[in-house]
Amino acid sequence: MKIEELARNWQQEAVGEQPVREYVIKLPLEEASKVEALVELFPRRNREQLLTEMLSAALDDVISVLPYVQGDEVIAHDEMGDPIFEDVGLTPRFLTLAREYHEQLAQESGGDT
Repeated sequence: MKIEELARNWQQEAVGEQPVREYVIKLPLEEASKVEALVELFPRRNREQLLTEMLSAALDDVISVLPYVQGDEVIAHDEMGDPIFEDVGLTPRFLTLAREYHEQLAQESGGDT
């Protein structure tokens, strides 16, 4: 989900999900006051839901701007027949690490979420 989609979704009914990992964060007063304003503006979402959804959207945005670095291996061809080269930048490494941590955290929590 993109950041710009959040406000539209926040006006809909809240959907509760059980977190599989809890983090404690400290926010500067400027950001904390903005979170509190959002809680008041979108009463169908609680503070934790808002923070979780914002963090999720921000992570998606960060991942989407990781730079593509062209490798040597052709992994496919596009509709015009031109080669598509592997990405040897940060994205594949990130995706590998994210999968590894997902498996580890799912095992620790006793589930596969």
